[in-house]
Amino acid sequence: MEMKPYRIGTRGSPLALAQAHETRERLMAAHDLPESAFEIVVLSTKGDRITDRPLAEIGGKGLFTEELEEQLSDGRLDLAVHSSKDMPTALPEGLGIVTYLEREDPRDAYISSAAPRLEDLPQNAVVGSSSLRRQALIRRLRPDISVITFRGLVDTRLRKLADGEVDATMLAFAGLKRLGKSAVVTNLMDPESFPPAPGQGAICIEARLGDERIAELLAPIDHSDTHAALNCERGFLGALDGSCRTPIAGHATLENGQVSFYGMILTPDGTTFHDIRVQGPAADAAQLGANAGAEIRARAGSKFFESWS
Repeated sequence: MEMKPYRIGTRGSPLALAQAHETRERLMAAHDLPESAFEIVVLSTKGDRITDRPLAEIGGKGLFTEELEEQLSDGRLDLAVHSSKDMPTALPEGLGIVTYLEREDPRDAYISSAAPRLEDLPQNAVVGSSSLRRQALIRRLRPDISVITFRGLVDTRLRKLADGEVDATMLAFAGLKRLGKSAVVTNLMDPESFPPAPGQGAICIEARLGDERIAELLAPIDHSDTHAALNCERGFLGALDGSCRTPIAGHATLENGQVSFYGMILTPDGTTFHDIRVQGPAADAAQLGANAGAEIRARAGSKFFESWS
């Protein structure tokens, strides 16, 4: 009897499709399976359909996952491929992130023909970004700059930049690399002064918990260091109730079984921030992140978070 193909759910953007194809190729190689053993199922999400408003106004991160998760839950999909930074910290009952592919470069890319670096932009320049974290970090480094919300697909944003709507923009370097667009990058931001979003650069795969067949399929392509780093970063996010409404940065790296994490929270105007560094065994990554989040939350005090509502 011919096996039904595994159904891989994804959004329809060029970047989401590139990530789904990368996942399929890794699964084909790991199990010596033909392309016909997998079907890529493209779904439109609310986050894709509403592009004229900031994500914070229309509901945050779950906007990019809801439709995929419905079909995962009822069995129409076997797995769903996501950008890790789009994933809410709380997932629907019965679903979980079971696999992370090896992380790409997590840094932010600065793109501009007006100046070689963000620091060199002329006074009162205009920078476009859809990310509250990037907006806050830009304002922290350059309070004079006017930051405007800038949503849409990568090509849409690059076209708006070329048309002169803004002097510069920021995008995830990982996404540009996956799309073969590294050449547009003017400069890469230092992850110390401009820390990335938790999960940035990592592709994650969501599936039904307890589905042994899918767990066995995915196990060979899970990258253990990336998995531990993301457990730490998502632990930090979870302790801070991180969503698209909140400027949170966090980046974990692994070396010799030890995880090193740097996290930061900011007010949206970038004037106030708190940061934290922690280190510990990779096995404790999720708890290390959660503890760091709890500590920075206590240090900031409840008044700090009023600007996040």
